[in-house]
Amino acid sequence: MELNTLKPAPGSKHVRKRVARGIGSGTGKTGGRGHKGQRARSGGFHKVGFEGGQMPLQRRLPKRGFKSPTREDTAEVLLSDLERVKAEKIDLAVLKEAGVVPGSAKGAKVIVSGKLARKVTLTGIAVSKGARTAIEAAGGSTDAPIPQPKPKREPKAVPVSQPQSEDPPGKGEARPEKRAGEAKAASESKGERSAKDKSQGKDKSQGKDKREPKETRPGPEGKKGGKA
Repeated sequence: MELNTLKPAPGSKHVRKRVARGIGSGTGKTGGRGHKGQRARSGGFHKVGFEGGQMPLQRRLPKRGFKSPTREDTAEVLLSDLERVKAEKIDLAVLKEAGVVPGSAKGAKVIVSGKLARKVTLTGIAVSKGARTAIEAAGGSTDAPIPQPKPKREPKAVPVSQPQSEDPPGKGEARPEKRAGEAKAASESKGERSAKDKSQGKDKSQGKDKREPKETRPGPEGKKGGKA
């Protein structure tokens, strides 16, 4: 085998389709585009997924779920992986060095899978409830805190509306007297007004009576040329 005799594997390379080479080229007169229409023209391609204006498939289907951006921050560690690590004190750096977790991991958690038969001490690594039991049964320990149940939320106390306190006796007695005094003053002022209006009306009527009678003009007898 020499460099000038190297060839790709049979079937791995395909001959490029040459269009617009006439009827005898294998693609016919129209070069594989068919007769007329938007896709037969130059520049007739619209965009991937375009369906002529109707709602495209990628928008008709519903969305479901999501991808967490932090899904790879915490790596899972099996009990059998801890068995393979030679160190007794295990932390995140030791797991990365042994190739148990990827280098980009920001944390790790041990889950129940496999068997652990030797004593290990975990530092800065989370553990599940079953993994804690298995580690402690093998004589090991972990500094992961034990999860505590969340306290139940108590319903908010609704304040009870207090009844309105009654007015003191001094204020309660003063109010009726005040109202009675105001009513009395209003009635007196009304009586004075009515008396004043009556007196003014009487004076007007007397003034009309005191007026002197008008002088009577002489009749037509005094005029010249009148009848005798």
